[in-house]
Amino acid sequence: MIPRVEDDYDDEYYDDDDYYDDEEPAKPAPPPDSMARKAVRGVGEALITMGLVVLLFVVYEVYVTDLLSAEKQADATAALDSEWSSNVVTPPPSDPNRQAKTTLIEGKAFAKMYIPVFGSDWKFSVVEGTTDKHLEIGPGHYKDTAQPGEAGNFAIAGHRVGKGAPFNDLDLLESCNAIVVQTQTQWFVYRVLPMSNEVAGWAGNAKSKEAACTGVAPLSTTLGDAYAKTVGQEIVVPTQGEVIAPIPHQVGTTVPADKQARLLTLTTCHPRFSDRQRLIVHAIETKSYPVADGFIPPEMQEG
Repeated sequence: MIPRVEDDYDDEYYDDDDYYDDEEPAKPAPPPDSMARKAVRGVGEALITMGLVVLLFVVYEVYVTDLLSAEKQADATAALDSEWSSNVVTPPPSDPNRQAKTTLIEGKAFAKMYIPVFGSDWKFSVVEGTTDKHLEIGPGHYKDTAQPGEAGNFAIAGHRVGKGAPFNDLDLLESCNAIVVQTQTQWFVYRVLPMSNEVAGWAGNAKSKEAACTGVAPLSTTLGDAYAKTVGQEIVVPTQGEVIAPIPHQVGTTVPADKQARLLTLTTCHPRFSDRQRLIVHAIETKSYPVADGFIPPEMQEG
């Protein structure tokens, strides 16, 4: 048998008052919120919500649209490659700069562009048109401006932030940097013109003697005052559409085509994340090569 354990507590006496002396007194109910406190809280919550919305929008614009545009650019490039491989190429004219005009179709790619100084992976197919829909695919050609290799102004627009951001680093281009454009039959090499602060002393500038600067000079010294405002880089307001005129900044000026420079003009928003202004880069054609199997222009190695 298990012996019974005596309960030592049977005879103890507890004073209920002493037992509950250590309990915390009940807290008074908080006063009701005033209208001012409710208003402040509501504004704070609204600001937090708005901040999250803005953050999500920035992430979408900068990253998600890049992915979507990359897919569209890949599709446009694949379609262009397929078209070039299936078309019968006619022999290029004796003067490649006088090639016949190509019929451009809105929204379709017709050329490829490379900027070697930005690296070997910087390459985009150029589509016809500059609407938002077109620029989501890649750089877009301003309709009614010159085509590659033509006298006048071959003008291209591109996004600087989001949607592939092809022109994100356009402000880093320097005078004489190469911009290479490929069509089905020709390679065209354009080089950035001297900057505004280089124009006056260009002839005595050691840079002008470099091999990369062959054929590059202030246009005002070679083609006259009509080109005095055409420099390597400039910042303008969005309404200054004259920068893509056949002779930039000269609207209504009649100059025979054989007296016009063969220019390339790139345009994008400025500064980044803003469309208050436009960043403009002007380049001049200095060389061209016929497209041939296995041939890559030496300028492509200048990165």
